[in-house]
Amino acid sequence: MKRRKFIKAASLTGVGFAVGNSLTSCDESVSEKATEQQKKALNDLFGLPLVVATWHVKNATAKAMAVLQAGGNALDAVEQGCRIEEANEKGQSVGKGGLPDRDGNVTLDACIMNKHGDCGSVVYLQNITHAVSVARKVMEDTPHVMLAGEGAKQFAISKGFQPEDLLTDASKKAWEKWKVEAKYKPIINIENHDTIGMLAIDKNGDISGACTTSGLAYKLGGRVGDSPIIGSGLFVDNEVGGCVATGLGEEVVKTVGSFLVVELMRQGKTPQQACEEAIGRIVNKPNSNYKNFQVGYVAVNKRGETGCYSIHQWFSMTKFQDGSNEQIQSDYYNKA
Repeated sequence: MKRRKFIKAASLTGVGFAVGNSLTSCDESVSEKATEQQKKALNDLFGLPLVVATWHVKNATAKAMAVLQAGGNALDAVEQGCRIEEANEKGQSVGKGGLPDRDGNVTLDACIMNKHGDCGSVVYLQNITHAVSVARKVMEDTPHVMLAGEGAKQFAISKGFQPEDLLTDASKKAWEKWKVEAKYKPIINIENHDTIGMLAIDKNGDISGACTTSGLAYKLGGRVGDSPIIGSGLFVDNEVGGCVATGLGEEVVKTVGSFLVVELMRQGKTPQQACEEAIGRIVNKPNSNYKNFQVGYVAVNKRGETGCYSIHQWFSMTKFQDGSNEQIQSDYYNKA
């Protein structure tokens, strides 16, 4: 914590004790006013509300922050923010316009998690643009956590989502060009460049997160990465913080990466330290071929502190905090 914020925190603690002592002799309306004043002071101290996301997605973080500033909660914010990228046809790894699998099918994966630890997920979803919203419906309207394939699609339609062709002309042309040689090799910083993982903390200090993607371009039909898997692509613990991942999903799954980052924060590490250690778990595995793939993490804790770290250069985080919506280049492991 910076010195300025530390001083403010010490002052705020004193205010908290004073307010607490006075509440015993105040009526309910005065008590509520004091509580709101305390909450505002804490929000100012911790830079809340706050939104962070993987990669350069300022339009998405701006939308999420607008929801928070209008009084919305963190869950609404991450859903609405992710929907911006899902509808962005130029971003070819999310939602409509996503690059297809090797058979020409655009298949979407997404998950969402709220402050209570409730979560919902969809995998191998076709013909529905807003996979993140379907995931929320799974969380809120069913006793399940994950729906897949045709079942997920039919569930979405039953909830009012309109099916549409997600393969745009641009993505179809790219797929047809790929078929000439049909070679599959993930390219660092391109394979999941527009996958979006987002975390938000609202004015109540509550955390939610979401992650959505169309996965690796030209993957085997049916392949699912880390993005829709709770604990891998996303994990939130409202007492501690949250984390989202991007990059080669298979490697994130092998270390249950986002859960690992949150648990490291629970042990006392800062978000930055936790992200760095989680990347270390990947690169230091025996026979790791980390030089051939990218993984990046973004994390926040309850104090509004953030961190991001990746294996290779050029990963970035978008952060909207204290009125500033900025892209931040991540530090990285492989500096050789």
